[in-house]
Amino acid sequence: MAQLGANTSVEAETLSHVLGLMQAFQAFDSDNDGRINEAELAGIMGSLGYKTTDQEVRAMMSQADANRDGQLSLAEFLELNTKDMELGSLATLLKSAFESIDADGDDVITGEGLFQAMRDMGVGGFSFETCQEIIDSMDGDGDGACHPTIR
Repeated sequence: MAQLGANTSVEAETLSHVLGLMQAFQAFDSDNDGRINEAELAGIMGSLGYKTTDQEVRAMMSQADANRDGQLSLAEFLELNTKDMELGSLATLLKSAFESIDADGDDVITGEGLFQAMRDMGVGGFSFETCQEIIDSMDGDGDGACHPTIR
């Protein structure tokens, strides 16, 4: 395990934010199909404290729906809700947090590695399954790992 640097609290806060977004997504995915529609998105945004109009929700859906299927996947939802953060896209944001997790420097982060790092940082609320879901949402090539520098 890599040494945890001075940015541990920032990394933990970032990952906690992502966890909160994932929990909101899962809470409004009423049929558990891994996708949400416009009405569900409006509910999520309200639960996160955003006051959005129907027009704003449609614009968000249009902007975030990368595959144009009329619904948002978890990855699309996370990208939508993290793109305006200081570090940019979710991949960039998570890369910053993952730098302390990638012990061997191969730019590959697994659910197990993320889970161990969360335990080492003392961040509660991250089960192994949740950590794996975070990695799965960023897994661009289906190999079960996140490659932050190539996404």
